[in-house]
Amino acid sequence: MSAPAQPRPRAWVPVALAMFAIGWGANQFVSLLVAYRRDEGLSSVDVSALVGVYALGLIPALLLLGPVSDARGRGPVLRAAAVVSVLATAVLLLDQLWALYAGRLLAGVASGAAFAAGSAWVRELSGPAWDPTTVPGTGARRAATALSAGFGLGPLVAGLVAQWAPHPLTVAYLPHLVLGLAVLVPLWRSPETVPRSDTRVPLRTAVRIASVRQPRFRRLVTPVAPWVFTAATVSLAVLPGLLADGGGVAAEYAVAVNAVVAGLTLGTGVLVQPLARRLAAADTRPAARLGTAAVVAGLVVAVAYAAAPTPWLLVPTALLLGAGYGCCLVAGLLETQRVAAPHELAGLTGVFYALTYLGFAAPLVLAALTAVAPYPVLLAVLAGLAALTLAWTTVDRT
Repeated sequence: MSAPAQPRPRAWVPVALAMFAIGWGANQFVSLLVAYRRDEGLSSVDVSALVGVYALGLIPALLLLGPVSDARGRGPVLRAAAVVSVLATAVLLLDQLWALYAGRLLAGVASGAAFAAGSAWVRELSGPAWDPTTVPGTGARRAATALSAGFGLGPLVAGLVAQWAPHPLTVAYLPHLVLGLAVLVPLWRSPETVPRSDTRVPLRTAVRIASVRQPRFRRLVTPVAPWVFTAATVSLAVLPGLLADGGGVAAEYAVAVNAVVAGLTLGTGVLVQPLARRLAAADTRPAARLGTAAVVAGLVVAVAYAAAPTPWLLVPTALLLGAGYGCCLVAGLLETQRVAAPHELAGLTGVFYALTYLGFAAPLVLAALTAVAPYPVLLAVLAGLAALTLAWTTVDRT
């Protein structure tokens, strides 16, 4: 399908709204982790595994369905993802352990299908053929903002509802059901951007992403990407749990605290993205350096917090880790879109997101390693690894 004869500057909006809704559904669970531990008796390893199983669905979907959207079109992939996202939330409403695993796995599949195809679709609908007012990098910023806003508002709303509403582990999911259904109609009307061809690219060919061999992708994007969600999940899934374990008044309101931390972390991730895009206008390395520096600083504060969990220390930790998350996300996504071959845009974007979601393993790995060392030591080691990444982005001259 060719580009339209007349510009349509807002054609990207329904696609971004769908990404926002799927991001909401993907992350609403994290602010409920404390409630599942308190009310359902799940251990820290249980809830960390529920965070990690999401990545088990997401990473294969990213790597397979991004290239499928390059070869077959953005619409079929993102529309299916939007439906699966609603189904995932419906399964979570069953409030059984098997349903939690199944719902989280489905949410991961939906996210993997959506993020690569959706980011590519927003970027294409933000191009000059559709929106002559945009400047380079606008598509990456719009996609990152839509995802981050969904990631932030989902856990904030779900957590606040769960703190004070009756039947919290049911009612907390209802806002996403409404939102997820509301975006389906405008999404179905969104224009396709992948041209139709009489000769279809075989899928086994489409999934071979040659652009991963680009030096800038290997040397800059690959080391920075895992810190996107390492920063976010440490702030959302690890630190509030330490406060809940301490008892007292803070533990009583731990679900609300978890929600606020999620809002601060991911809200900061949204607010910092325009700055990150300006820093990355000519070269993405300054934004990557700022992001990894913020991660280092946030983890250093997290060490102090883990040694003596105090609610007020969560604020600077969430702000710093949120800034690191947002800057690393924009830098990596923009660099990915710059180096990707046109017919591999969603495929390489999928590889980037797969690398970012390695960070979802951080809570599970940290929880498992507490048998060897306490959280302050583990977080200090993590800060050291982030500092090595910062040093690499500083000395690399690719």
